[in-house]
Amino acid sequence: MSGLIKTIFLLFITYLIALASSHNVIDTNNIPITLVCFLITFLIHYIVFIPSFIFKTERFFDITGSITFLSVISYIFYNRNLEDFNYSGIILLVLIGLWTLRLGLFLFYRVIKDGKDKRFDELKTNFLKFMTVWTMSGAWVFITASPAIAALSSNKINDNSIFITIGSLLWILGFIIEVISDRQKRKFKKKNNDGYITSGLWAYSRHPNYVGEIMLWTGITIISFPSLEGFQLITLISPVFVYLLLTKVSGLNILEENADKKWGKEKAYIDYKNNTPVLFPFKKII
Repeated sequence: MSGLIKTIFLLFITYLIALASSHNVIDTNNIPITLVCFLITFLIHYIVFIPSFIFKTERFFDITGSITFLSVISYIFYNRNLEDFNYSGIILLVLIGLWTLRLGLFLFYRVIKDGKDKRFDELKTNFLKFMTVWTMSGAWVFITASPAIAALSSNKINDNSIFITIGSLLWILGFIIEVISDRQKRKFKKKNNDGYITSGLWAYSRHPNYVGEIMLWTGITIISFPSLEGFQLITLISPVFVYLLLTKVSGLNILEENADKKWGKEKAYIDYKNNTPVLFPFKKII
């Protein structure tokens, strides 16, 4: 599939989800706010993409995703009456805001410190391929946040203490796992730049940071669920989308392939790989 076709496909799928989530939501200038959020998402990405391609840099890629998350939820907040926000709405805004600031600054700092992101070495010299990656980032932002976008945009944000409690606890646990695993790996890399980490949370999963990411977005989806109705329920694919993106597209599979190339013949790495689950640490815990 060519870069142009991939880009059109991603835009179309994301638009359909935005359209489906526009049921029973507030509007701005007679346009459902979820569709406006869709436009904001890709407008920000393409505005940053143009100079990024011209200067052949990926330094602003991750921070653009964070800026987009914050811009979308801020736009919804700005267009709602404060009295419309109950516990669910406030919690969703706070949790997404915290995650966005933490991860965005962490990834931006990592790229600045490392100088570059090797994933983009070939992509940033090809206009269509690079644009496809930026389009994928826009799709990631909108689809991942779609349950919260739909819930926060709903004419009536519903509170449900059970869903709030379960979702919040799952988000907190996922956030802690992601923060700790990122910190452990960063600390390890300072002393062992060419090695692979097998301690801490990495002794239980080869990618614990991804476990945390999947868990916290599942938590956001659970909190959002009581406010969703009709076609908005399609946004429940969010955690599934995050899982597939991290394991099949841009994350785990690439890291595993690179690790196999570097250490695939070393006995210590083979033992680590055989004894440590690739993602969820069920075998280790049981």
